[in-house]
Amino acid sequence: MSAESGSARVRGWVSLHAIAFLLLVGAGSALTASAVGFLESTRLLWVSSGLSLAAIVSALAGLLLPRR
Repeated sequence: MSAESGSARVRGWVSLHAIAFLLLVGAGSALTASAVGFLESTRLLWVSSGLSLAAIVSALAGLLLPRR
């Protein structure tokens, strides 16, 4: 029985999901650092937003890109 004959097809890249998780950890760290500094600078908020957006893109790519 071959792997392709089954009805369940393996999709996605687990490594992209791991990268998305690490990006979310970084976003949370930037947000926490900004909160500790009582929001003195909006730079860390922008960094947190950018990392969150990159995590979303990475997770979607992990779902949509077929595995080789």
